[in-house]
Amino acid sequence: MKILYGVQGTGNGHLSRARAMARAFAARNLDVDYLFSGRSLDRYFDMHVFGQFCVREGLTFACSNGKLSYLKTCVGNNYGRFLRDVLTLDLSVYDLVLTDFEPITAWAGWLRGKTVVSIGHQPAFDHRVPMAGHDLRSRFVMRMFAPGGVRLGMHWDSFQAPILPPIVNVEHAAVSTEPRKVVVYLPFENQLNVQAVLAQIPEYDFYIYAPDNLASTRGNLHLLPTSLKGFQDDLSTCAGVICNAGFELSSECIALGKRLLVKPLDRQMEQSSNALALSRLGYGETLENLQIDQIRKWLGSSDPVQKVRYPDVASEVVKWLCDGNLQEASQQDLSDRLWDKVVVEF
Repeated sequence: MKILYGVQGTGNGHLSRARAMARAFAARNLDVDYLFSGRSLDRYFDMHVFGQFCVREGLTFACSNGKLSYLKTCVGNNYGRFLRDVLTLDLSVYDLVLTDFEPITAWAGWLRGKTVVSIGHQPAFDHRVPMAGHDLRSRFVMRMFAPGGVRLGMHWDSFQAPILPPIVNVEHAAVSTEPRKVVVYLPFENQLNVQAVLAQIPEYDFYIYAPDNLASTRGNLHLLPTSLKGFQDDLSTCAGVICNAGFELSSECIALGKRLLVKPLDRQMEQSSNALALSRLGYGETLENLQIDQIRKWLGSSDPVQKVRYPDVASEVVKWLCDGNLQEASQQDLSDRLWDKVVVEF
């Protein structure tokens, strides 16, 4: 079986999930080609696991100062280039198209009648999961941005639907943690504002990651560029994480048992819904604005933190794809088997 795997490159969560899937594919010696879109080639890092991958411009969402801008999103994408990439993408050699919210491969596969499997967090919103800030526009985008005839969603609970646990990589888990160390990943926020707020809490060390940061230390602030190994090392030894309400990083924090404070991207339905789900499940707290009092309260909390041990979801998904039975009943069986292996610890 030859597979084309499209991955949305705008967020690092999609890449993290794809790395786990790539290792699972390699373990079965499957022939997989990778296409990434959503950022320029020079903005990708630690991509060796994907071999000779392909990059396209694709479509992406524009953000400014912690808010999703629909206007900038609409005018900032090159729709002519996107359409050309969809229409010229050669799928003749592929038996299956797999897409993680990547629109070129999804639409190309749909137009050519290929089996398209949409995998990741977004398909979970086809079901009755916690939702906030949703409307017809956001629901349409969630469903049609990267359509797939088979939709395999992931979330922090099954919510009595054929939803899978998250794919997480926690091989970097440390034996011990540093109680005053906090990792911060708020790439959509104004970084000067982030630094100004956290500098007022000198009793904690904040390791602030952002794509354009230059490695430096300013008092209790450790500014670092986005990376894989450095970020994983700091994530494994920190006591808590302040981040946007993306799915993959939150999942890693839950699996590592890290205290979690999320600030959802304003006007972004998925992140608002994630924040709601984290709160309901008791996995994290929500920060609406960069308020120092709320951050101090969260830092000083002594509430117990749940740690969730997830099974090897990536390997099970690859096996499921190879078996070829992609019907909804089979998805439910896969979901039930995986959730039976999930263990929650305190």
